[in-house]
Amino acid sequence: MSSALFSPLKLAGLELANRIVVSPMCQYSADDGSATDWHMMHLGMLANSGAALVVVEATAVERIGRITHGCLGLYSDENEKALAHVIKQVRKAGTAKFGIQIAHAGRKASAQLPWDGGLALKDAEKPWPTVAASALPFGENWHTPAMANDADMTRIRDAFVASIKRALRIGFDSIELHMSHGYLFHSFMSPISNTRNDEHGGPLANRLKFPLSVARAARAIVPRNIPLGARITGSDWREGGLTPDDAVQIAKALKGEGIDFICVSSGGITFDTRNPTAHLYNVSIAEKVRREAGIPTRAVGLIVTAQEAESVIAQGRADMVALARAFLDDPHWGWHAAKALGAEIPRAKQYLRVGPKLWAPAAAG
Repeated sequence: MSSALFSPLKLAGLELANRIVVSPMCQYSADDGSATDWHMMHLGMLANSGAALVVVEATAVERIGRITHGCLGLYSDENEKALAHVIKQVRKAGTAKFGIQIAHAGRKASAQLPWDGGLALKDAEKPWPTVAASALPFGENWHTPAMANDADMTRIRDAFVASIKRALRIGFDSIELHMSHGYLFHSFMSPISNTRNDEHGGPLANRLKFPLSVARAARAIVPRNIPLGARITGSDWREGGLTPDDAVQIAKALKGEGIDFICVSSGGITFDTRNPTAHLYNVSIAEKVRREAGIPTRAVGLIVTAQEAESVIAQGRADMVALARAFLDDPHWGWHAAKALGAEIPRAKQYLRVGPKLWAPAAAG
């Protein structure tokens, strides 16, 4: 029996060999937004992982839009040059296509590296001003952001356009807008973080105005043959927050602006909010969005085994699955999933000797 997970998929003009995506994972290893040798190693490893698409980590559109001092950016010529060099080289390493997640951290910006605590930067750690939908801190002892005004929104929208143009020059195969995890756009969408009383606050339609304006501006410059997607929040996991029904409405609105696919994640709206810990915890929401909004979806969140990923695709619950930690734990997760599901998968010529046709342990059940 053929594997659904290893069936091809076409998004806009992009042909994907299978339904496996490496989810964007912040590496906190950039130099003023510029990619480094770490990114060369990390992305080169994932290029030959068996995934059809590797999505580069959340990449900030302006310096104050970074989460930490170590976050990747595309706000300068130096950033563009460094990332272009990395992508050019890692494409030679394997068969994966490369996408990029374009982002602004909003009120979660100006934070420590995770291994330094992951809290708000202290005065001696060179913090910077943050901006969000409302002047509400992410959590206790976090910086209080400025409430974004019209000039801020115009600047940020223009910065997204500029960064996307840089990404297109680099040659990325897909573009994804980060609208989840408590970052800037999510802070506008959620009633937990948006308490404005102007045209950008109140009903969901108002809270969506700024994010949709950025999606519209992005669609205007991204060629139709290149998939343009968005990662959204399926649930805030807090009373009074965004729900799966809201996620459907958000997806419908983004579809109306020409978005090609939706990645359904969840959580992150406040520092003390915790996501569920059950495997596949976002899949039912992705399924709902796919069915009710009529748009291709990608499910992410504690998808661990080949059998779990196969079930999501085979049952029509999502069109793609995205894995993160599973690939850090096993950089050849896609190879091993193919073996478990009886599928064939291309390998770099240098690694053909460990394929099932040339190495008995790989062929063993």
